[in-house]
Amino acid sequence: QVRLVESGGDSVQAGGSLRLSCTAPSSSTISFMTMGWFRQAPGKEREGVASIYTRDIRTYYADSVKGRFTISRDHAENTMYLQMNSLKPEDTAMYYCATGYSGGSLLIEKNYAYWGQGTQVTVSS
Repeated sequence: QVRLVESGGDSVQAGGSLRLSCTAPSSSTISFMTMGWFRQAPGKEREGVASIYTRDIRTYYADSVKGRFTISRDHAENTMYLQMNSLKPEDTAMYYCATGYSGGSLLIEKNYAYWGQGTQVTVSS
């Protein structure tokens, strides 16, 4: 069991930036975890936004956020980040971090076992 805690969500205007954080307080290190960021808007299914493979070998992004969002990890802080720039109203959603990857696509919800409680991002036009 892995407990994940997200933070950093806020309300911003279109064009603004936010940085989301995800920590795993009960884990010694997240460096070897494959992790992802997902989001869910009201009335919509949860969708993969970005993922980072174990030991930061590769990163993956949804087409809708490529060039605007960056996933990264600070190993010293044992924290994963999602830097979100040029935010759009359609980025409004609850954002979740996940780990416990079981294989397959890194941007598919069912391939992750452990989830945080989410942090809300609201982008106004």
